[in-house]
Amino acid sequence: MITIEGDKIIVATGDNVSEHDIGSPEAFRILSQLWLRSGWDNKHVYSFTWLGRPIIQLPEDLLRLQEVIFSVQPDVIIETGVAHGGSLVFYASLCQATGKGRVIGIDIEIRPHNRQAIEAHPLSSFITLIEGSSIDPQVVAAVKAKVAPDQTVLVFLDSCHTKEHVAAELNAYAGLVSVGSYIVAMDGIMQDLVGAPRTEADWSWNNPQQAARDFVAGNPNFVIEEPRFRFNEGTIAKWVTYWPNGFIKRVR
Repeated sequence: MITIEGDKIIVATGDNVSEHDIGSPEAFRILSQLWLRSGWDNKHVYSFTWLGRPIIQLPEDLLRLQEVIFSVQPDVIIETGVAHGGSLVFYASLCQATGKGRVIGIDIEIRPHNRQAIEAHPLSSFITLIEGSSIDPQVVAAVKAKVAPDQTVLVFLDSCHTKEHVAAELNAYAGLVSVGSYIVAMDGIMQDLVGAPRTEADWSWNNPQQAARDFVAGNPNFVIEEPRFRFNEGTIAKWVTYWPNGFIKRVR
């Protein structure tokens, strides 16, 4: 139970009770976790669009992500999981704004109305769609054929979020990632949502976070490292995110 009394936030868990100043970073963390959970229950992320296309992402993730893209300056952005195409359009708009980059979107099923909307979008010239399983060897080969050896590549994994599937995607696409860039295992918040609506009991271990941890444990060229804030005059140093422990950076 969480209550607010005056300038204090009181957290009671069983026999344990903790008290925090409402203006403290710890209070912000606790309230942010509650907000994320309530947002999940209310499908908050299903209420946003980007340049006309639904984008099922947390706005803070997107705002901070654009700074990552600006820093990395990728020649190619690869995303598994297309859905309505909003994320692809988001990346494409950043490619247009920076004058650099293109986007490859992969999905096991690109529904006709979504394909039509994406291909008719003003930014469609920046986007290539590939239909098929992201871990199908033929699909992986088709993606690799569209990337030159000297190009800077950034990868986002947002299709099937089981540990097994994300692990297979990491093994399939990590080799394309440039030193200093990232492959991002998205939606690791699943680990913290067990018991919420639309969840499964095995999400406590069957999730992208666990796949990411296992991957870096066996791949010394990569580390889990959340990008640092380029500007911060406050006391908060961690993202409020759906992608905890999801940024896997290639360091060598």
